[in-house]
Amino acid sequence: MTGGWSGGDGGWALGDRRPPDFAGPRRSFETRPPVLEPLSRRPVHEGRIVNLSVDRVRFPDGSEGELEFIRHRGASAVVAFVDPPASEDPRILLVHQFRYAAGGDLYEVPAGMPDGPDETWEAVAARELEEETGYRAGELFYLSRIYTTPGFTDEVIHLFAATDLARGSVARDGDEFMEVLELPLSEAVAAIRRGEIVDGKSVAALLWAHALAPGVMEEGRKPPPR
Repeated sequence: MTGGWSGGDGGWALGDRRPPDFAGPRRSFETRPPVLEPLSRRPVHEGRIVNLSVDRVRFPDGSEGELEFIRHRGASAVVAFVDPPASEDPRILLVHQFRYAAGGDLYEVPAGMPDGPDETWEAVAARELEEETGYRAGELFYLSRIYTTPGFTDEVIHLFAATDLARGSVARDGDEFMEVLELPLSEAVAAIRRGEIVDGKSVAALLWAHALAPGVMEEGRKPPPR
């Protein structure tokens, strides 16, 4: 599969795998926000995965109000390439995983949270890939980060590409029920278009891998520190 979106004028299409060099001045879209502290915080729930509070905050216009806020440790997600990413249609790994909150199973890229405060995002990605799929990454490349739902949580997921896979050992958590699938990247992109892959991090990671990963991997980007 080479397509998906096309501008209709013979220009760049999603299947070209590399973004165009747009003419004209470039605007900086750097979005890293300043660290904002609440005026006050009322804890509601302290859990294994999330902490919920009601924060009183000052808005940009100087007014004040209360926001429900979920704090999350963050996570890493991995597009695992079975074939070299520069191949015409490389195979990748997905997991078909039971998700209670979604009311059933979802197709996803391997992902998970840090085991402790000192585990780097790269180490998280490597560990989760092996634990969920049984494959070790020979190399990991940082792609980007996404805010999953910035309207009420600070959760950030860091996206990686993994190459040079080798057999390792599966070590899933007790509440993880999944099967591992191997398929061409083009089929995963087609499944996104059909509305069959709907997990947000996986949609973002797979489209990154399809359109931008080869060029970004050459840049040697580094993930941010914990």
